[in-house]
Amino acid sequence: MINTVSVPTPWVIGPVSRTDFVRYQGASGDMNPIHHDQVFAEAAGYPSPFSVGMFQAGLLATFATDWLGAENIRAIRVRFLEQVWPEDTLTCSALVERTYTDDEGDKIDVELACTRQTGGLAVKAWATFVRTPLVPSERP
Repeated sequence: MINTVSVPTPWVIGPVSRTDFVRYQGASGDMNPIHHDQVFAEAAGYPSPFSVGMFQAGLLATFATDWLGAENIRAIRVRFLEQVWPEDTLTCSALVERTYTDDEGDKIDVELACTRQTGGLAVKAWATFVRTPLVPSERP
């Protein structure tokens, strides 16, 4: 079983821009104007366009898979908590919740956070990664 896991240095992104939001929108196919059109955002009661929440979730997933390997992810869940605005600086960080062994091998559960420069938590996520997959002949 894994006894210790080194947590990566937090990843700082930004300041993010409307261009970042639009690039993500184009890649995801979600072109809701509230995320790029000033007049539309103001008409909806917002001071400016704001990020698609999946942009921050994608940053967290990238942070985690760069650390533990995209091929090793087994589950992820995300909670959207606070909007991200143009000129925000975001920080992705991780905590190890637990390490254990099951029939797939050594696993690690992590808690991920994407915070704004204000200290506000934009997105929180939880993920499970396998660290050493067992080959069929090694299974208990």
